[in-house]
Amino acid sequence: QVQVVESGGGLVQPGGSLRLSCAASGFTLDYYVIGWFRQAPGGEREGVSCSSLSDGTTWYADSVKGRFTISRDNAKNTVYLQMNSLKPEDTAVYYCAATPSHGLGSCRYVPESMDYWGKGTLVTVSS
Repeated sequence: QVQVVESGGGLVQPGGSLRLSCAASGFTLDYYVIGWFRQAPGGEREGVSCSSLSDGTTWYADSVKGRFTISRDNAKNTVYLQMNSLKPEDTAVYYCAATPSHGLGSCRYVPESMDYWGKGTLVTVSS
């Protein structure tokens, strides 16, 4: 079955860290773009980060730049989102999505066009 599945969410105090995982099955990530998105309670979905796994090109939203980092484990066919210095405003359901592409355009501007979406994992930043 072709899918991506997120995990790693939870409750963390402000200033803490979490690492989210996006595990792909049914396909290999080599020529895909991975996007991380989030939707806060009552809010709209927003892009967090996009990464082209074929050339390493990566984009981060200004709100997370310097705090969040995408990485990859080829052996596990998994992409990670390391989130440091978390803030209460980072509280949201985080989704990963994947689409076969070499450029970040679909991820950044037309995310609804991405082929595979996970069901999300909740991140709560609170003391």
